[in-house]
Amino acid sequence: MTEEQLRQQLNSGRLSKERIIGLVHTLLEHPQLTKTLWLEVLQQDKEGEFNASWVFDHLVRKRPTLVLPFVNDFIGNLKNLQSESCIRPMAHSCQLLTEAYFEKKNPEYLRAISNESLEELVTVCFDWFIGEHKVAAKVFAMTCLYHLGTRFDWIHPELLQILQDTIASGTAGYQSRGKKILAKLRETRS
Repeated sequence: MTEEQLRQQLNSGRLSKERIIGLVHTLLEHPQLTKTLWLEVLQQDKEGEFNASWVFDHLVRKRPTLVLPFVNDFIGNLKNLQSESCIRPMAHSCQLLTEAYFEKKNPEYLRAISNESLEELVTVCFDWFIGEHKVAAKVFAMTCLYHLGTRFDWIHPELLQILQDTIASGTAGYQSRGKKILAKLRETRS
């Protein structure tokens, strides 16, 4: 598959789950196209489209290391996303990245992601978490913030306070994840 063929596939109308899975398999065979896919996410976000972001998220679920060659560019451009349909899958991709970095301590991630990019990710995740975003983005962002708080010690007290203030009025999904994060935060404090 070429870059142009990938763009054509991503811009040929709404993608079914089967087509997304098919594109992911093709991209796994052509990993050099991952950056092209990311650039298409950014372009489609401006146009109110989201096929590329769905494919990107599914690709990262299968092989998250494909983001590493441009991970600092990826993180640096997250703040520019506007569409909720793009933010949600990118927030999920960020959760996968922070889990690999902080929980699994994967050496590839530790080498690839700069401290400056982690700081940028903190800002983006707080924006998604406290901003006017849908619950999925908030849930993924709160998980990222929990992990990032193991590096930046000021995050956990802020996250704890925000969750305590908002959990009662959150959706069922927000409350469920929020309770888990609160339990982890309280555990780390004792």
